[in-house]
This record gives sequence, C-alpha cells and structure tokens, in this order.
Amino acid sequence: MNRIQVIAFDADDTLWDNETYFQQAEAEYCRLLAHALPADGVSRELLATETRNTPLYGYGAKSNGHTIARILALGKTLLDMPVQPLPGVERTLRQLHGRYTLAVATKGDLLDQQRKLARSGLAHYFDHVEIMSDKRTDDYRRLMHTLRCPPEAFLMVGNSLRSDVEPVLAAGAWAAHVPFRLTWAHEQTHGGITGHRLLRLESIDRLPSLLATAATG
Repeated sequence: MNRIQVIAFDADDTLWDNETYFQQAEAEYCRLLAHALPADGVSRELLATETRNTPLYGYGAKSNGHTIARILALGKTLLDMPVQPLPGVERTLRQLHGRYTLAVATKGDLLDQQRKLARSGLAHYFDHVEIMSDKRTDDYRRLMHTLRCPPEAFLMVGNSLRSDVEPVLAAGAWAAHVPFRLTWAHEQTHGGITGHRLLRLESIDRLPSLLATAATG
C-alpha cells in the first residue's frame, strides 16, 4: 500500500446518500401499483425491468422511465434529490487532498452525476472525474491508463462489492470496501471476496490513518 498514487472514489452511497431516495421512490411506486400487484411483486418486476433496460439506458434515474404521468413525476424527483456528503467524507478528502491524485470513478447518467458532484460541494477535492457507462475490469484498466497509474498504485474506494471491488481486484489494483446501510439489489453479489489487496473499512474516515500507517511501515 505504500506505493498508492491514485485514489478513486465511487460517488453514490460512498460520497453521498443515493439509495435511500431510490428506495423511497420505489416504495411510492409500489403504492401506486398496489391495485395490480403486492409490493414484493412490483419490486421484482421493477428490478427485472431495470436490469433489461440498463444496457440501453445505462445506470441512473433515467433507467426508471415510466409512461404514467405520476410515475414520471416520481422519477423526476430523483433528479433533484438532496446531495449531502456522508459523515466523514469531507474530512477524509481534505486529509488526502494534495498527498494523492484523487478521482471520482462512478457510473450513471453524465449530466445527473455532474450535477450531483457540483451540488455536493466536494468537486474541488478531485483531480479527475470519470463517469463510466459501467464498471468492469476493462473500464478500470482504461481509467488507470488515462491516469498513467499502474494497477499496484491504484486504490478504488466504494460501497459496492460488485462494481467497486471485484473488477478492481481482477485488474490487479487495490480496493477498499466501505459498506452503506442500503444496497440496490442489482449491486448485490454472492460469495466471499478475498485478497491481500482488499481493505474492509467500517467507515471512510479510517482510510487516511490506514494509508499513513502503510506509508511509514
């Protein structure tokens, strides 16, 4: 870890709360369709539709497009959700800023993610922003190439084992998993993930001291 040069952060549910608002919208969506299906049935159908639509529309609020006016309005609220940095995030970025190249590496709709980053008040901490169509091993390899960073000097920090950990470890880089209290079903993964380059953090503000210990060790 004493060779780390670049630290990339996932955005949604790592830097700020996102899934809470999507689940609130889903609960309202289920209520609107309660006459047709029980809530668990609506949720299953919604997830199946989101999964089918993702290759076409990508990740983010636009993949929840609906034809009924009320549901469209509900979807629009997700484009204007509050963007409040999670506890410890700004303190962590402040401590790391200037010592490492800091990047945002997130997936989603380009304008939506740019807008959330600007509203978060965190944009000035980052040297590079990469909004990806997906997060696969090759996507991370391209990001490392863009940043001229070898895998052993790259650390990805995020809440999703499927998007922020597995593909990064497969690329030979480091990954720090910071779990969020909610996880979108599409991001859930099964089976244990291990490796000497996997860090498990209870909170994001543990990262600076862990890196400092590695640097002096």
